[in-house]
Amino acid sequence: MTNKQTLKVTVIGGGSSYTPELVEGLLARKDELPISNLWLVDIDAGMEKAKVIAALTERMIAKVGADITVHLTTDRKTALKNADFVCSQFRAGRIEARLRDERIALKYKMIGQETNGLGGFSNACRTIPIALEIAKEMEDLCPKAWLLNFTNPSGMVTEALLKHSTIKTVGLCNVPINMERGASLMLGVPQDELTMQIAGLNHLVWARKILHNGEDKLEQVNEQLLAGNDRMTPKNIPPFSWNEDLLKNMGMTPCAYLRYYYQSRDIINKEFEASKNKSNRADLVAKIEADLLELYSDPTLDTKPKILEERGGAYYSDAACELMSSIHNDKRSIMHVNTRNNGAIQGLPDDCAVEVSSVITSSEILPLNVAPFPTDTLRLIQLMKEFETLTVKAAIEGDLNAAHRALILNPIVDSGSHIQDAFEETVRENIEYMPAFAHVLKK
Repeated sequence: MTNKQTLKVTVIGGGSSYTPELVEGLLARKDELPISNLWLVDIDAGMEKAKVIAALTERMIAKVGADITVHLTTDRKTALKNADFVCSQFRAGRIEARLRDERIALKYKMIGQETNGLGGFSNACRTIPIALEIAKEMEDLCPKAWLLNFTNPSGMVTEALLKHSTIKTVGLCNVPINMERGASLMLGVPQDELTMQIAGLNHLVWARKILHNGEDKLEQVNEQLLAGNDRMTPKNIPPFSWNEDLLKNMGMTPCAYLRYYYQSRDIINKEFEASKNKSNRADLVAKIEADLLELYSDPTLDTKPKILEERGGAYYSDAACELMSSIHNDKRSIMHVNTRNNGAIQGLPDDCAVEVSSVITSSEILPLNVAPFPTDTLRLIQLMKEFETLTVKAAIEGDLNAAHRALILNPIVDSGSHIQDAFEETVRENIEYMPAFAHVLKK
């Protein structure tokens, strides 16, 4: 049953370049999401960019004639008070922190990436304390609100929120969204006719079933991948090929990020080659962001620019709006989200965060049980879940032992004495966002 109350939606990280896509999705659903107030929150350092995006937001709203008031502020508590939905899409340390993460990882001959390996660890340690601050403020100011987390690394941030907050929380990532869109294109069928079952951890998921007209089309999709017709990989990931024997015998369709684990040496060689030209993914993102900001500044622009789809997170914002609508209207849609396991994946703790296909209701997220994973795949999932669990502990407590154990466990962080040096440099470069680790630098 549709809830007719007007809504207050608060976006933490309102100056994100993705905000126009979020606004586009909200406006497309204005009849089912009766938003009266949209609050965009950012920090002082991001206010110049946030003002440009707020102005574009107002033009987009005016174009469709929606009755939504836009508020731009650095006062997070005012923005959170009595909110119905809080969308978290901030980047702790901004793009500069991502640039540092990738540079440090490559310096120590490790893969540089914002959600994987050393970079993912660093990002989590910067982000989780802020996410928990926001959740604590929500407990006081809008305890009934839903927190929709899109902030990376989404799985670890969502796990921290689920375990250390009472706020209703669900995480979202665009990787399953791209997999579903891509599968429909590869099969030549409308997306709404497909039912895809996704399971794993954030950026570590597999499609377990791809159902259409009573048949599982997973094998056909894998054949298309091997034939070079990959439509599932996000645009931020360069083209690559899967091992034929692996894919034919897996019985699942892996997400593109699994190439970091199945093809680690190939990936790191490519990253080192790119670094010789002083080029990496963070540099490209920074350039796209600058180009987007220039476009957003055009006073005649009142739609989302097409170039935004070149960002790695393309389409997540539209899915976020559908998630919001499904919660508000109790649609009971099936979506692929980060939520509490509750037995959905056998072999993982019930209270940990997993990324699985789930039924979205106004009361809670109901994860759908999946068939047991093959033993070797389950061991990888368990290993990465332990990495995530230790990283969350390290981020919250500044636990040096947990940090070291997490990094040593991660299969794309090779072990050796350089881990200590890499970790200390990471802390030194991020100390403003990792005060819990200040004791490391006092030794």
